[in-house]
Amino acid sequence: MNQTRFAIFGAGFWARCQLAAWREVGGVECVAIYNRSRAKAEAFARDLGVPAVYDDAEKLLREVKPDFVDNITEIGGHMPLSLLCAKHRIPCICQKPMAASLKDAREMVAAFAKAKTAFFVHENWRWQTPMRALIDTLRSGVIGTPFRARFTMISGFDVWANQPALRELPQFILTDLGTHILDTARACFGEARSLYCQLHRTLAPDVKGDNVATLLLSMGEAKTSVVIELGYAKTPLERESFPQTLAFVEGPLGSIEVTGDYWLRVTTKKGTQSRRHAPPRYAWADPRYDISQSSMVPCHRDLLAALRGETPGETTGADNLKTLELVFGAYESARRDAVVKF
Repeated sequence: MNQTRFAIFGAGFWARCQLAAWREVGGVECVAIYNRSRAKAEAFARDLGVPAVYDDAEKLLREVKPDFVDNITEIGGHMPLSLLCAKHRIPCICQKPMAASLKDAREMVAAFAKAKTAFFVHENWRWQTPMRALIDTLRSGVIGTPFRARFTMISGFDVWANQPALRELPQFILTDLGTHILDTARACFGEARSLYCQLHRTLAPDVKGDNVATLLLSMGEAKTSVVIELGYAKTPLERESFPQTLAFVEGPLGSIEVTGDYWLRVTTKKGTQSRRHAPPRYAWADPRYDISQSSMVPCHRDLLAALRGETPGETTGADNLKTLELVFGAYESARRDAVVKF
């Protein structure tokens, strides 16, 4: 099969990891990079062997005509640069969160639908090895239809050190981390019926946005009660699991638990079966972000198959819009101190 040619928009922290992940998948070639700071794009291209550099995104699309664009800019670049791809009818993968508002996200999805052009969101959390094992185990039916679940992602890790722009976001924990966990919850239990959320700003005085959230959702036809605990607060924890998400799910036939160090335990009347789902190790991945960065590879594999028309792809823009409805519904719930219905 011929190489699929793509361009990258953005030359920041995650762009280098995503290019490395594309190269692990194979069958693709990064032919150009755009960044508003040309010097930063040139340094990226020089270090990673990208042949063409642009500081004008539209010029790149006209001259290079890539098969798709991976838009890995900060959130301010998600909407305008993705819409530019729609204008030129070039498929686009947008970094999460898709947009800074639900209105903008809906406009983006509608633009690609009107252009009859593929649009995806890079949502890799559901592809983490323990989360994928959890999804597959739930779909096997081994514990029956779940009635209650909990996801916990609480960390004292300084995520702002590598991504200082996150300090300035007026809405932080739900747009940054909540998108991941809510998307994974949807993959596990289906669509939300209702949501209640409480937010806090604590233990991170130099961060503008919320950094602690607690959510209660009713999900799927079974009305599974799902509690989500989120927190980035720069304080030491006895057991730091960053960036791993912990989970516990109860069903009428047993329970499933995802614990530290990537263990998944299934308990039924037959006893407990345990298996470790450690992420694969890549030389380019930062060990502190191992499980997150390694999950880009299966995520990209799914996206590439979708771009080639081989599969529908899991994280389409239209599907991710449902995740963002929960994210912004959670902010509405916290603001009103009320349950939001879907």
